Amino acid sequence: MPKALILKGEVFSGSGEGAEYIKLPWVREQIRTKLGFDPYPGTLNVRLLGRKKFLKDLLKKVKPEKILPKEGFCCGVCFRAVFRGFVKCGIVLPKIAGYPENVIEIVAPVNLREKFGLKDGEIVRVEIVS
Repeated sequence: MPKALILKGEVFSGSGEGAEYIKLPWVREQIRTKLGFDPYPGTLNVRLLGRKKFLKDLLKKVKPEKILPKEGFCCGVCFRAVFRGFVKCGIVLPKIAGYPENVIEIVAPVNLREKFGLKDGEIVRVEIVS
């Protein structure tokens, strides 16, 4: 059985760019294919606790799936994950210069904020599984 990588962080409101990215048909299709679910058109933004060089550490431990871009868009990577122990989800990391290495965007088949009544500042847990 694969070992999970457990991450904890603080929920915060983003700019809405993640939601716009997830709404793109080619991104949705790649998430369906690579993560196994149709994503809700939005992301849950989480600032990791105590992690400054998250992306470099993560890429050493878990092999991501690549999100291949259409012309004019950035590429990204995604990881299979589980939110709060039972909701299948994924972590999407855009490959954008200057993107904070301690921030993750969680995609799921449901609106996680609404499903769990999450507010900015709440601490959440997500497990990356290989």
